[in-house]
Amino acid sequence: MKLPILSACALAISSVSVVAQDLPKTKLNVVGSWGMVSMYTDFTQPFFTSKLPEASGGAITSEIRPFNELGMNGSEIMRLIQDGALQFAETPMGYLIGDNALNGGNDLPGLAPDIETARAISDAWQPVMAEEYRKAYGAELLGVYPYSAQVVYCRDAMTGLSDLEGRKIRASGSAIGDFVEALGATAVSMSFGEVVQGLQTGVIDCAITGSMSGFNARWSEVATHIYELPIAWSPVVLVANGDVWDGLDAQVQEFLIDQIAAFQDEVWNGAGSETVEGFACNAGEPACTRDNPGSMTRVPVSDEDIALRDKILRDVVLANWGEQCGTECVSTWNSTVGKVVGVEIK
Repeated sequence: MKLPILSACALAISSVSVVAQDLPKTKLNVVGSWGMVSMYTDFTQPFFTSKLPEASGGAITSEIRPFNELGMNGSEIMRLIQDGALQFAETPMGYLIGDNALNGGNDLPGLAPDIETARAISDAWQPVMAEEYRKAYGAELLGVYPYSAQVVYCRDAMTGLSDLEGRKIRASGSAIGDFVEALGATAVSMSFGEVVQGLQTGVIDCAITGSMSGFNARWSEVATHIYELPIAWSPVVLVANGDVWDGLDAQVQEFLIDQIAAFQDEVWNGAGSETVEGFACNAGEPACTRDNPGSMTRVPVSDEDIALRDKILRDVVLANWGEQCGTECVSTWNSTVGKVVGVEIK
């Protein structure tokens, strides 16, 4: 017999309530990524403090702070997860490449020109990462999702990719450093939180970060030009200490896996829209919905820029990363990511 619509809805809601009530009370201790950018304020913090408790009927609660408020820079996150000092945490994968080159396999500079390609690459590489994280760090990989497109901000005028030669450019991660060096520029390792002062004082001439991340951190107040070519996407990993994860009730694990999968999709969708709005906000265009828009000059991408990007990817970035990661890693990459993008590392 067909149930009346209202009765069917009530039954569905009742079923969800029963499931939520069946979950044991669980509190998660979480360390988020940079607290001054929208990934944390718009996505991670609300997910753990509001969405999870609501979806679980109050059974799952969280305490969360961004790592910069705890005096961290993000590079130490996996060590602290491995040691059991942290339970759940986020950090950009670019910060981890020096420890394990595999962390760069899904975000090689110049490989993903758009968010759709970046997502396909990430999905292909995530199972490889999950296996490695368990083996290398004793960690459970729960999610991978990006900031807005990683683009170049400069304090002085620029016209295109080749115009960066000779400049000092803040780059996070060795692969982006290789890309910058191949341009004839100098790659500078600098914490995200130090960039504004670095641009103000001339310690660096340019810096690379997300189009929205840089706006939120007020880079538009110290830089004059923003270049529209996506260099990379700076994926972030969400991980848990393996023993902590294994100690959770099986129903809680299943619930978190489902919720985090939806959260991951939400961040990916947000990264695409924030890339577009980030450019608008930095340039002070009407499409910006944020407060205090900037007045930067947007620098368009030329055919010559695309050709140079592809040459550096082929001749430098892929070769260097392949050498760092090793023969077995390259073989795995070629059979996963390589097939997605039609590229092979020799």
